[in-house]
Parts: sequence; structure tokens; C-alpha cells
Amino acid sequence: VFPEFSLDRVNISVAYPGASPEEVETGILLSIEEAIQDLEGVDEITATANEGFGSISVETMEGTNINRLWQEIKSEVDRIGTFPQEAEEPQVSIAARKREVLKLALYGDASETTMRSLADRIQDKLLMDEGITQVELDGVRDREIQIEISRQTLRRYGITLQDVALTISKASVELGGGSIRTRGGDILLRIKDRRDTARQYVTLPIVTLEDGSSVLLEDIADITEGFEETDNWASFNGKRAVIIEVYRVGDQTPTQIAASGKALVKQINESLPRGVSLTVLRDLSRIFSQRADLLLRNAYIGLGLVFFFLAVFLEIRLAFWVSLGIPISFLGSFLFLSPTAFSINIVSMFAFIVTLGIVVDDAVVVGENIYFCRRQGVPLLEAAVKGTKSIAMPVVFSVITNMVAFVPLIFVPGFMGKVFKTIPFVVIAVFGVSLIESLFILPAHLSHKSRRPLFFPLNYLEKWQEKFSRSFEIFIKKQYGGFLFRLLDHRYTVIAFGIALLMTTAGYVSSGRMGMVMFPKVESDYAFCEAVLPYGIPTQTLKKVEQRLVQSAHEVVEENGKTHLSSGVFSQVTGNHIRVRLYLTDPDVRPLSTSDVTHIWRKKTGNIPGIETITFESNRGGPGSGKNLTVSLSHRDKNMLDRAGEDLGQSLAGYPIVHDIDDGSAKGKKQFDITLSSAGRRMGLSSREVANQIRHSFQGVSAVKSQRGRSEVTVRVRLPEEERMSESTFEELVLLAPKGEIQLRDAVKTITGRAYTSIKRTNGRREISVTANVRPPSQAENILKDMKKQILPDLLGKYPGLSYSFKGRQADIRESISALLKGLGLALLCIFALLAIPFKSYLQPFIIMSCIPFGIIGAIVGHIIMGYSLSIMSLFGLVAMSGVVVNDSLVLIDFANRRCREGVPALYAIHSAGIQRFRPILLTTLTTCGGLAPIITETSRQARFLIPMAISLGFGILFATFITLVMVPCLYMILEDIKAIFGPKENQKESLTDAPEDFK
Repeated sequence: VFPEFSLDRVNISVAYPGASPEEVETGILLSIEEAIQDLEGVDEITATANEGFGSISVETMEGTNINRLWQEIKSEVDRIGTFPQEAEEPQVSIAARKREVLKLALYGDASETTMRSLADRIQDKLLMDEGITQVELDGVRDREIQIEISRQTLRRYGITLQDVALTISKASVELGGGSIRTRGGDILLRIKDRRDTARQYVTLPIVTLEDGSSVLLEDIADITEGFEETDNWASFNGKRAVIIEVYRVGDQTPTQIAASGKALVKQINESLPRGVSLTVLRDLSRIFSQRADLLLRNAYIGLGLVFFFLAVFLEIRLAFWVSLGIPISFLGSFLFLSPTAFSINIVSMFAFIVTLGIVVDDAVVVGENIYFCRRQGVPLLEAAVKGTKSIAMPVVFSVITNMVAFVPLIFVPGFMGKVFKTIPFVVIAVFGVSLIESLFILPAHLSHKSRRPLFFPLNYLEKWQEKFSRSFEIFIKKQYGGFLFRLLDHRYTVIAFGIALLMTTAGYVSSGRMGMVMFPKVESDYAFCEAVLPYGIPTQTLKKVEQRLVQSAHEVVEENGKTHLSSGVFSQVTGNHIRVRLYLTDPDVRPLSTSDVTHIWRKKTGNIPGIETITFESNRGGPGSGKNLTVSLSHRDKNMLDRAGEDLGQSLAGYPIVHDIDDGSAKGKKQFDITLSSAGRRMGLSSREVANQIRHSFQGVSAVKSQRGRSEVTVRVRLPEEERMSESTFEELVLLAPKGEIQLRDAVKTITGRAYTSIKRTNGRREISVTANVRPPSQAENILKDMKKQILPDLLGKYPGLSYSFKGRQADIRESISALLKGLGLALLCIFALLAIPFKSYLQPFIIMSCIPFGIIGAIVGHIIMGYSLSIMSLFGLVAMSGVVVNDSLVLIDFANRRCREGVPALYAIHSAGIQRFRPILLTTLTTCGGLAPIITETSRQARFLIPMAISLGFGILFATFITLVMVPCLYMILEDIKAIFGPKENQKESLTDAPEDFK
């Protein structure tokens, strides 16, 4: 769907079972941060400590060799020797985008064990297909062989859970023993005593009694096959479900994978047990196909409009040869793009549409000039050579300025730059081929005499076109010519009006009425709800809230079209998060939009007591999704940091348009902080021994990890559930000490508190993120300005040492705008230099470039008319437009200069230039707008995030055309007035008696 690109990020993850976020921070994160912070190429280190798990993301600087940095980070992490003994091996990897194509749901009335076995079989079946290489399961718990031994049994035999786990790990091995060299050949030696199932552990000796007899594991423990104890499950339409996700890898196409996957789904359903089904929840290849079909449809319509305008204003034969330059330029561009990492995707297809109308500009100018020479009676071959030669210089420089204007898009940083970097490469390649075609191929086609068409309708069309052409020329000379002469006579009034219009538009934009967004929001194909409950909430409470959300979703479906509205309701519980997706049918089929469904669902759900936050979204996962505001706060004192986050959240709640506020201070689980007492020390206990016995009693001991098929199975030794599921069992725990036994409550001191849900760190400092949504999103920038002016200064004064930064979408907007403005400045400087070379003037390029700010006016007016806020894509269009809009002015001024060199006074030179270039200027505008019009007027949600760039280009060029035909001649004459004041007398204002004969 989107271009391929690397994330330029290295991820580090370390599992630390049973550890609190603070333990993960001190034991894992601090050591890794210290080890890697000074490595060359590291830009930002973001770390997160969760319960039992720590992760670090290392952002790299632009241009860093990611593979080299990965090797250096891995080496530094491997050298760390201070990790806790219970921590697992660190995993260091280069971040990669997972490109999901299909999301399948296996659901039905079956046990968790049955569903997992079926899911494993389906995963294997899918991977056997040649076209599918990556399949993952979600909504499942890891398998465990659970060995439960009571405290009483442990005390009877004088053993600990750790002792049992050690015996099991020693008895379940599969190791190579080397080889024996014999005369008959080598013999491999292998110790194979591997145990894969619970049944294989029952006869394992654990204790040897004084009489020599052995106590087997089955004598002292309950041994079962099960799953890890976590709140992680999924359901579809009220039935237990397992999610099977199919991903695209390498050069695989979404459509190929989807076709293979859906064909297998039909086969698999035939072999599933009764009551269990496999269905396609989401097919992302459909999004690709829909967007591709939409863009191709718009391309065909745009091409038709371009040909129509050319055929109306020029002759049909000329229109055909000019239009033929479009496919020639498109196909020729692949010669330059194929050596690069170019691929056909939504962005590259949109880039071709952007060039659809612009690419014929040079051909229109050349073709129209040849057409003009022919109408003057010049022979065909001579007309082709003369017409091309006389216009070659401005055409070459106009195409180069077009290319230069798109160059800044290459250097936009971050995610935006990576996604849309394809556009400038495609456009520059197409423009390059177009220039060659218009100067060498097109004139050759137009140098031959055309045969008179035998087909009667074509004869009729040609006659009609010739009649229209003569009438249009009369209109240009009489209506536009007279109007232009009057404007030139009042040129200062015209320029004053233009400046006033420019200032009015600038004032409107700076007032914040339009607002600014990252992307226009694109509705997804499902409504989404996420509820966050307090950490440590009972499983039954999670299930009740899940049922409430699912039930309200089903009510929405039942009351609004049933199967015409929805294809099913999917829910998933992970920890204290509940996520529910209401999958919808195609927008053309269902009676409600995604936002309408989300609004009704929110009202149906109502208030749910006991939850921390609940969010409903209609644009989950697509362009423009995510929260509008993200403010990161950092302070060395964690208590002050929490209070600052709460204060900022309360301040944001004072804005009526701010919703879904998260102050980053969610309450964690209840926590017992334990310290060893003097009584415990007298019994010979150490803090580590106490920690290990407590951890083993309530977390269990991982004895062995083995591979079963594609799944990892852990053998866990622990106490029975009834001996570890209440506070009383904690207090009654008996510790084994070197000098005997002692109850836990006598051996330690306990303080009750709250653990952090998670701890976030950026570049070595703790931080919390305060997030919120703004409705409408375009007003987020205004809220941001108000925060910087009032709220944040007050917060900094209240909490000395506090620092803040903007992250998320607004930070991306600012970064992209900053890069675009710098790029635009350099592009304008290059355009000025390119214009100064052929004109040999430092003043005339300013006249030509004067249409750029007025083109911006047109783009802004276009956004207002079409109902769009300004976005980053709008700015992309504005930057690109800055090079395109100078084309017409360049050709106009060049023609006027040539007339002046022929001895024609300046007034009549610019007047005749306006008349002569009116047709090609109008044609280039009509073809450009015609090529972009279908995508601008597209109502499909699939095109919504691309439309702002087309609006900026289309409306900007349209408005700049009128500026070129009206204000550029006035500016040209004002420059002549200045020359008359400071130059020789022959530059004084001309009168009608000075006009050349052709003007009279």
C-alpha cells in the first residue's frame, strides 16, 4: 500500500519475570542506557519499564549505518554483567515494519486447548503455501506444563520449589556428546533424555529416602498441561477466538497473499470440527485494490479531460500528439526509476496523477507555438523547427524549475519524508522524459502533413474546432486585449489590490481559523473502543466490562441494518486493557458512516463505573489517527512529576474542545515493599534468599523451556492456586532458613504502597506523557499556542526543575513544516538563479516569481471551498506549486522581451505577449486542473489523505493563471516605469501613436 522504507531504529528487549517496573528500571534499563548513550549515531534513547519486561528504542541519526550501529549496541549490551540473575537474555534487533495483509479469526464453542491446537495446525497449513511466509497468532497464551506442589509437601521432604526445578532441568536434556572415530566411520554421540509432555515427567525421581527408595514427581505434585496465568483472551461474536495474522514479506504483493490466504480459508473450514469456524476479519489488500482502482479511474478521467481541452482549443491532430506525450513520459520514467527502490504503490500512483496535467505543459507550449507558425503560413517542416527553436529556452527552464520545486520533498525528515519521498522522484523522472519528448519527438510528429479524415464525424469536429478557434482568437484580441490595455493604464491600482488581497489572506491564515492537521482523518473500516481499567483488577471485572462493550456494539448492529452494517464484533483483553472492534461492511452497502456508528456506540455504552479511561475512535490505524496533543513532562522527582501531569490534565480539561485526556498517572497495582528484619537475619537469611523464596512461591520457577512445534513450552514449578491467591497466604508463607523455619511475617517488615504501571524514560530522564484529543483536530495548534503562552509557564513556575517537550502528531507537524520551509527557501533561491540566467536580469525573475504568493492564495481559497483544513500534504502541494506556477509567467516575459528586442515599445510588447500567450497559458491551466480535478472532487474515504496536495496544486495554479494574465503585465510595466525614471529617456511611457502596425 505504501512505499518500503526502514525505520532507522534499534530495539532492545529484556524479560525479567516477576519484577516490578521500578526493578526493571534499576536492574535493566539504567545499565543499558549507560552502555549505549555515547555510541556514534545514537540520536534518542526511549526506554519503558513494565511489569516483568523492559524495552529500549534507539533512534538513529540521519545517514547512520543501521547495521553497524546494531552490531555496536549488541556488543555493548552483551558486555553488561550487572543484570539480575532472573533476567533473561537481552534481545537486540533492527526495527522492521510488519505489513499485515489478512487478519483471520478462528472462533467457536471449544476449549482453549482445542482452539490453540487448531490454530497451530492452521498456521502450519498457511505456511505450507508457497506464497505465504509469515503467519503469527494473537489472543493466545503461552503453553505451560504446570507442576504444583503444596507447602506442606515441601516442608515434609525439606525441599524448595527451586530444588524441584533444578532436578527437572537436569533430567530433561538433549545434548551432543561428541563423536567416536572408528575404522568404519564416525559415530555421533548424543544424550537424549528430552521430555516434551506432562506425562513424561510423572516418573521423575525427586527425593531419595533413607531406605533408598525414591519419591517420584507424581507422588508429590499435580502435573498438568495448561497455559500461563495472564489475562489474555479474544472473542468474536461472543465466542472464544484466536487471531491469525498473515503478513507480507519482501516483494510479495498484498493481492497475491490475500488470494492464497482466502482460498485456504475455504479449504480449512471444511475440515474444522462442528461449532468452530475460520473467517476473514480484515483484508488489507482490498484497501490497496480500492485505492489503486480509485487512482486509476481518476487518471483515466483526468487524461480524458486533458485531451478534451486540447482538442477544443487546438486541432484534434495536435491534441492527439500532445496527449500522447503523457504515456510516453510515464513509460520513459521507468527507465530512470527501475534502478532505484521504486515500487508501484498508492503514493507513486498518486505522483503520476499529479504530473498528469503538468507534464503536457511543455508540449502544449511547443505544440501551440508550432500551430501559431502554421497559421501564419509557414510550411510544416519549417514551422516545426522554427516554433520549437523559438520557445526552447523558456520551455527548458520552466521544466527545470518544476523539478527544483519538488526537490525539497526529498529532504523532509521522519516518517512523513519516508512515506512521500517517492513523489519527487517520480515527478522529476516524468518531467525529464517529458522535456525530451516535447523538444524532439513532438515536433517530428507535427512536421508531417495530416491526411484529411475520411470519417464524417471527424470532418465535422475539425470544422467546428476551426470555427471555435477563430472565434476564440477574436475574443482574445478584442475582449482580453482591451481589458488588458485598461489594466495596464491603471497598473498601480491593480498591484495595490493584489497586495491587499495577499495581506487579507495572510491575516486569515494567521488568525488560526483554518487550523493545521497532520493528515485529514480517514475513517477506518471498523469502529474501535478501548477501555483501560486499574491495574490488578479481578478477571471477573474485566469480563463484565468486556461484555458490556460487546453487548452495546451488538445493539448498534441490530438497530441499524444488521448484516448490512457489520460483519462481526471482535474483542480482546490484554492485561488491564479491553479493545473492541466493530467491523463494518463496505461504505457503499452500509447505512451509516464509521463516525456515525462510533457516536451511536458511545451513547449506547454510557458510563461504566470503575474504569480509568475509555476511548472511541472511527479512524483507528489510518492516516490522521492517534491523539492530537502529546506533551512530555520530565523531572528528577517522580512525585512532583506525577503531580505536574495531573495539574496539566486538569488544565486541559478546562477547554471545551479537548477530550479523551490522559494525564499519564494511572494507578498501578497494590505493592508490598519488603525489607529483611533482625529476626530474619538471626535465622541466617539474606535479602536475596528471601526474595527468591517469595518470587518462587508466587511467581513459580521456570525449570525448562523447550520447543514444541512452533511454540515454546515452559515447565513451571509453583504452589497450588489456593496457596498463592490471597494476602493471607502471603503472610502465612514459611521460609526455609539455614537455622530452621520462620514465618514470613516474622522475618520481614512490610510497607503497603502502589507500584508504577510503567516507567518511561527519554535520554536518561524519567518522563510522563499527557495526551488528549481536540475536536475539531484543526484547532490543536491553537490549543498548543495557548498552552505555551499560559499553562506551561505556570506549571514550570509551580514545579522548579520541570521540563516539557511536544511529541506525537504536533511535533511531527512542526518538524515537517520546519524542513519544508527551509527546503522551500532553497528551492526559491535556485528558481531565482535559474530564471536570472536566461533573462540576464536580477529584476525580471522577481516579476515571474510574483505569482507564487498569489498561487498560495488560490490554494488556501481552494481548501476553504472544498472544506479541508491545512495539512502537511497541503504544504507538500504548496512547495511543488511554487515551481509550476512560474511556467506561464516565464513564457510570457520571454515573449515580451523578444518583442522588445525587435524594436517594439515595452507597453505594446507586453500587451502583444499577453494576447499571443493567452491560449497556451489557459491551456496549461486547464490541462493541469483537468488532470487533478477527478482526485480533488473524489468523495471516497480512500483518497482523502491525498486530496489536500491536489487542492494546493490545482487551485494554486488556477488562481496564478489569472495573476499571470493580469498582474504580471502590470508588474512588467512598473519595472519599465522605474527604468524610465532612473534610465535613459527612450524608456518613457509610450503613446498609441508609437504602437507598431500589428498592434494597431
